[in-house]
Amino acid sequence: MKTVLVIEDDAALRENTAEILELSKYAVITASNGLKGVAMAEKHKPDIIVCDIMMPELDGYGVLNILASKKSCQHIPFIFLSVKGENEDIRKGMNMGADDYITKPFTDVDLLSVIENRLTKSRYSQSSVTIKDIVTSEEFEGDIKTLNDLKNYFDDNGTLFEFDKDDIIYREGDHTNYIYLIKKGAVKCYQIDEQGKELVTALFKEDDLFGYTSFTHNAPHKETATAIDDTMLYGVSIIEFISILENNHKVVLELIELLADNLSTLKEQLLEMAYSSVNKKTATTILKFAEKINHKPGDSIKVSRSDLASVAGIASETFVRALTILKNDGIVEADGKNFKVIDIEKLRKIK
Repeated sequence: MKTVLVIEDDAALRENTAEILELSKYAVITASNGLKGVAMAEKHKPDIIVCDIMMPELDGYGVLNILASKKSCQHIPFIFLSVKGENEDIRKGMNMGADDYITKPFTDVDLLSVIENRLTKSRYSQSSVTIKDIVTSEEFEGDIKTLNDLKNYFDDNGTLFEFDKDDIIYREGDHTNYIYLIKKGAVKCYQIDEQGKELVTALFKEDDLFGYTSFTHNAPHKETATAIDDTMLYGVSIIEFISILENNHKVVLELIELLADNLSTLKEQLLEMAYSSVNKKTATTILKFAEKINHKPGDSIKVSRSDLASVAGIASETFVRALTILKNDGIVEADGKNFKVIDIEKLRKIK
């Protein structure tokens, strides 16, 4: 049975939260302020902590800071409770290293979903151990020389994660606890602009690595990652990943080449978004998705029109009109929400 520590100064909310968790077969311990919460965490070593931000004696930020400095508690997943609308408080908490947050008022489903998600992913803070605690240089020296060797390491030693289509893998602001290798499926990364529009920043397919924000420290993600198909991932902790790089310099060079290729692809995408015709943007985007998620030529592309339009950098309505032209020209075939490429050579030649 997993143990949850609830730190909340509002007695009614604290008791209600504890009751929800106990009914869901969690063991629950509670604390009425931050100082008591720190003491309870040190004494009981719970599996996860749910903590209010604004409290007397010691606020939630103080609790997180103290526990992060204690080796015995650093690994415990930490979830903030925040009043709806306190976006700056949420961002501050995530930047400090909190694993997630729940906004008040919340439902039973909200609470249980966040807790179960964090426990299932085993998102333990890797700062609880040093690199030397995990691995010595002799263990890795000469073992991982190429990108293929690195991927084999993920296959053999990584933690397996499974996500259904449209599941969020990590959110913008989450700290980088894992680097991922896609075993099956596909992933999109995106940001939300000030108007609430989703901007797709990257697509990843089977055998791609993703999730890295920094190779020197645990930095927050700058974008959200979502499965665009049923997806299986192998994850290696950021600390372990950094250790591999420090002790296997040859693979670092291959990673630099990979990052350079990704940057070049992004520049090409930006240039096409800025200067290409609508038809060319549409054709290029379809080709991009076909490459990322199709197992063989002629497979249906099962992706929303809005995702495709986002990558193309055009409005959904404009994308649909361009897609209709391609359909009428016999280049693609549409079937409800899905479509497939009929003549890939014609698609490549569109200007």
